[in-house]
Amino acid sequence: MSTQAHPGSANADDQEARSRREHGISAYAKIFDVPEQEVPAAFAERVGLPFAEEALQAAGGAAWSHPALTARDRSIAIITTLAAQGVSGDLLDTHLRLARQHGLDDEALTALMTLLAGYVGYPRASLAMETIHGSSGAAHQ
Repeated sequence: MSTQAHPGSANADDQEARSRREHGISAYAKIFDVPEQEVPAAFAERVGLPFAEEALQAAGGAAWSHPALTARDRSIAIITTLAAQGVSGDLLDTHLRLARQHGLDDEALTALMTLLAGYVGYPRASLAMETIHGSSGAAHQ
């Protein structure tokens, strides 16, 4: 069995990596709400170049574009995960903005946090709810 690479396979791998990176840039342009040409520098400034490049590759893969999940489904999954980990601040705010763009209104986000409270705990769901409440500009009851 030969371990030698097939001629052209490195070129195909490079092309696939470039394609994944381009798809990742497109995904993060929506997440950061910045033009695509600004994404690599803005992301590298935020988290460092090695991490940014790895994340761009990951975001360009099937997980972010698989047709079995809608953008709304992805928003619910990501917000749920962030709430479960107790994440707030810019990261949660960014995904709440995207969730609203994907059709989740404050009533749906409130219902999601109410549901999650029993599973992730009231302190974490409450922290996320405070962020939802603060970013909506509307009073919740």
